Amino acid sequence: MKVISRGIIDGVIQDRFGKHGEHFNENGVPTYSLPLEIQDAPEGTKSFALFLEDKDACPISGGFSWIHWVAANITRNQLEENESVTANDFVQGLNSWISMQGGSQSKELSACYGGMAPPNEPHTYELHVYALDSLLDLQNGFMFHEMFRKMEGHVLEQATLKGVYRHE
Repeated sequence: MKVISRGIIDGVIQDRFGKHGEHFNENGVPTYSLPLEIQDAPEGTKSFALFLEDKDACPISGGFSWIHWVAANITRNQLEENESVTANDFVQGLNSWISMQGGSQSKELSACYGGMAPPNEPHTYELHVYALDSLLDLQNGFMFHEMFRKMEGHVLEQATLKGVYRHE
């Protein structure tokens, strides 16, 4: 299985998907989500789950990765740009913008894509995609760990796509 994105060119995440873009929520968090395409999913795949992670945030977020997007029950192999906002055929979990470090943003504003905003230097982001043999019993606003508990015993394959987003 492989995941690709037209929003990542030569390993660089395009400006529109983060703090250098034009789409923000009322707290100034970028909301324009990356497009993605999943290729060569294994036989028996019923859905996909994903999360977008920034491990480079560890030194500035109290030692933890920053989770920018969590989604599950994706039943198609392609998402277009901004579908975190425009689509309603999959569920989305809480991102790290709900944390104290993220300004304690509301659950409603945090249950979606919260784009890249590296404060100190360019960061490498990892989009992890899981092929699953079932749908997951999750509702919008689920917590990150809940998705992993529900995925136990259902993961057929996993793929990761990396990209760098500029600081300035």
